[in-house]
Amino acid sequence: MESPDQRPFSGAQWTISAAGHEAVIVEVGGGLRTYRQDGVDLVDGYRTDEVCPGCAGQVLAPWPNRIRDGRYPFGDRTHQLPLTEPERHVAIHGLVNWVPWQLLEQSADAVTVGYDLPPQPGYPWPLRLRSRWSVGPDGLRAEHEVTNTGGEPAPFGFSVHPYLQLPGVAVDDLVMRLPTRLRLLMDGRLLPVGATPVAGTEYDWTSPRRIGAAELDLCFGDVIADGDGNSSVSLAAPDGSAGVRIWADREFGWWQVFTGDALTGERHRRSVAIEPMTCPPDAFRSGKDLLTLKPGATWRGAWGVRPGA
Repeated sequence: MESPDQRPFSGAQWTISAAGHEAVIVEVGGGLRTYRQDGVDLVDGYRTDEVCPGCAGQVLAPWPNRIRDGRYPFGDRTHQLPLTEPERHVAIHGLVNWVPWQLLEQSADAVTVGYDLPPQPGYPWPLRLRSRWSVGPDGLRAEHEVTNTGGEPAPFGFSVHPYLQLPGVAVDDLVMRLPTRLRLLMDGRLLPVGATPVAGTEYDWTSPRRIGAAELDLCFGDVIADGDGNSSVSLAAPDGSAGVRIWADREFGWWQVFTGDALTGERHRRSVAIEPMTCPPDAFRSGKDLLTLKPGATWRGAWGVRPGA
């Protein structure tokens, strides 16, 4: 049970609401703890007396996913990051998901939070991160910007880690549409070793079909854009009675899909993490779609969640 006297593990809680949509943004990591429409949780969140499980709703920067051995070259130097997933000997999911973000602006339906990342061993570049979260008739929207406040170019990637769900619908029964033409081939440490087309394979969800027994912790690329230039992944109930969609603008050319098989207890295969990414795993080493932020330059990207498949 949550204690009303206990400070939330995720720090300050900022609730935004409009048109039947409500979300809670948190101080620790500046991420998304809950999102619901008319009382129905479309994002699988977590309690205030719970340490954020499985990176739920977190912002992943200045890199998403894993870096092999936490070691990468950039410019004329090689950098070594702390191994934050030691069992796989990798650095995972960036540097901002467990730090306190600051409240910058707040209204009934929107909140802006920020964090200034200091230069540090393994990543010696200062960044200024800002995220504006809002809700309205179209659902949840997140707008992010990251500025290089230092004097040298900085390597950069970005992602977010929401778990989507339809309450009462098992992961196996969810009908997914995933608009991508290829998937990465992964080694035993979940690091990419190649890529292959999905067409005609068990990994092809370009047309909606059940997830079934598939155990996914995979990155998909060669995104098929919608008419507006964005891309989106949808989940629907088998009978079409309910659905949820996550969209991302053209800054995000990759989608990671994780069916929660590695999570324990009640969270095991309860929801699906669908993560828009600017680059694939290990981009700091491969250079694939790695962004380089010049001094003073700002990257901007947006994504969101809306009801309906």
